[in-house]
Amino acid sequence: MIVERLWPGNAWRNFHYLIACELTGEALAVDPLDWSLCLTRARERGWTITHILNTHEHGDHIGGNEPLRAATGARVLAHAGAASRIPDLDHGLEDGEVVRIGRNVELECLDTPGHTRSHLCLLGHAETPLLFCGDTLFNAGAGNCHHGGDPERLYDTFTRRLARLPPTTLIYPGHDYLARNLAFTLAREPTNVAARELLDGREGDTAPVTTLARECEINTFFRLHQPEVIEGLRREFPQLPQDPDPRSVFLALRELRNRW
Repeated sequence: MIVERLWPGNAWRNFHYLIACELTGEALAVDPLDWSLCLTRARERGWTITHILNTHEHGDHIGGNEPLRAATGARVLAHAGAASRIPDLDHGLEDGEVVRIGRNVELECLDTPGHTRSHLCLLGHAETPLLFCGDTLFNAGAGNCHHGGDPERLYDTFTRRLARLPPTTLIYPGHDYLARNLAFTLAREPTNVAARELLDGREGDTAPVTTLARECEINTFFRLHQPEVIEGLRREFPQLPQDPDPRSVFLALRELRNRW
């Protein structure tokens, strides 16, 4: 399995991904808003895009579907629950279904609601696992729930699905919001050395590829038991009890991030 992360440098700070089988040259394009960039890179690498996969139905993720399909004949895949909101979807995917590309690419579909109610993350089955997480999990952050989402379900996704993946899992989000998210982590947990070092030592225009273990160090939405996080939240939300449950901490963090 070969992964190519593409940075179109647009206003939404999208990432696009090409996932290719090195044996056959067949490739999957994930959320290819800048479809021409995806097509050009695939041709440069000698790959044929046979499938398009949308993690969810928002326009900044599905906007390149039609021109890329017209140029390649690729089939469009997405969450079955989003079928009515993604034009000309070829196949609706269910939780646990495996997408196969070429001979050695296997991507397990994880139902991960929260940012939207019909959101997929893709877990790549490889020696080192890979997670293509759309707008559910960002580097040092979590997706918002403004447009059809549900923060309660996002909490369940973080704690019941994402946190249980192998710590070595590589994280490939749908956008680069790293600098802003690290600043939020440090506002909530000023003594977080890992977040400070990453923010101060960042080089280049885009985020590095992190692991789930790294995210558990720098992402406040995974750090729900940290006393410093809880103490700060209780100043913002006096109604929180002295020892709040993790769900309440997550929901307070998500509400605070909405206006931060």
